[in-house]
Amino acid sequence: MSNPETNRPDPADTELSPEAKAMLGKARRSFGVSMGILLLGFMAIGFALVYRVMRDSPPPATAESVAIPAGAQVLSALTLDGTVQVTFSTGGATMLNIYDAGTGALERSVQIGAE
Repeated sequence: MSNPETNRPDPADTELSPEAKAMLGKARRSFGVSMGILLLGFMAIGFALVYRVMRDSPPPATAESVAIPAGAQVLSALTLDGTVQVTFSTGGATMLNIYDAGTGALERSVQIGAE
């Protein structure tokens, strides 16, 4: 009996037929396309996660209260560009006070009057 291991040809010495080469090339292209699609899917998941984290971030801190003179009648109050703007009337004068939205500290006071 002969040894079956000695009768096999070395895989490095065998030449592939043109059909086998074409099939191997087709398999490589198919693998490349599927890997590309897989990577695009992972990138889409990553972008979706980053979007959700950025979208659901908490809003910036806003002052809980601001101080206006006693007896003043508030005409309007709004938050804009990191400020709290309060328009009020007191003693016949109309005033606009601009407060820092984070701390509630008075930044500027403007008197509004007719000419």
